Amino acid sequence: MRDSEDILPGADWRDCFEGEMVTAASSSLDVSRLLLDHPPAWISDLMALRNRLVSLFGLRTVELAAGTSAGGFPVLSSTADRTVLGFDDNHLDFRIVVDVEQEPGRQIVKVTTIVRRKNLFGRLYLFVVGPFHRRIVPATMRPFCANVRPVKAGNEWISRPV
Repeated sequence: MRDSEDILPGADWRDCFEGEMVTAASSSLDVSRLLLDHPPAWISDLMALRNRLVSLFGLRTVELAAGTSAGGFPVLSSTADRTVLGFDDNHLDFRIVVDVEQEPGRQIVKVTTIVRRKNLFGRLYLFVVGPFHRRIVPATMRPFCANVRPVKAGNEWISRPV
């Protein structure tokens, strides 16, 4: 994603996955809610465990509930083809960017996670969470998207520190 610096200045980690929608959705916000409000059960269980653990360190928890958010993540901005969600915390700031591209006869969805780690704890947190994250995002997309895959940026996979 070329504009990740505009979305989260100073970002130092990101990954991106894309797939072809197999479920009808009209806007990026609709897609965001579809993906994030209906995670597989094992992801909901992992998020509940994560919330219990991070609360011990005074970090923000994420409640998986519908409303003015998608999957408990606040909506920061939204247009027909892009929704940006996320929040800033003590250890890191993150954004989830859901892009919807209309192509003849199909709708391509890209889910990009952008992170700015603020301190050693943010780096340790992402070191622990990163391997799970690379499985959670595609698993969240698969019920609604076909051919889910990581996206390359040039010759390098994006799911590495930038």
